[in-house]
Amino acid sequence: MEIQFARSDLDIAQCFPIMVQLRPHLDPAEFVSQVQRQQQVGYHLVYLDVDAAVQAIAGFRIVETLANGKVLYIDDLVTDGVAQGNGYGKALIDWLLDYARSKDCASIHLDSGVQRTGAHRFYFGRGMTITAFHFGMKLDPDL
Repeated sequence: MEIQFARSDLDIAQCFPIMVQLRPHLDPAEFVSQVQRQQQVGYHLVYLDVDAAVQAIAGFRIVETLANGKVLYIDDLVTDGVAQGNGYGKALIDWLLDYARSKDCASIHLDSGVQRTGAHRFYFGRGMTITAFHFGMKLDPDL
């Protein structure tokens, strides 16, 4: 089991089958270029590899806010549905915690859909707590 940064086009592309399980709206033809655009503004994509196969991925960024100081914000965290229960998610969280500490972050944060009760149990089991509600609003491009 190895966790690596997805830097090359091939590395990024091999993360798509796992990412699309969390983000089914993603277009495979646009995925690599989308990740590369996000990488230009601080996004990192890492993957957990077992026997040359991606089993889990995490997308994250280091941000600094007035509310929380310097934090590692997890945008995407998903284990392949057929590989859940093998400790891959825990390994990624542990890696992210170590990385956050190495970058002098005060905490880690993520948002999780209200319907993802299994993920919530996982986060609680890792010692995370609910600290806020996240609100959103789609913008009408015609206004």
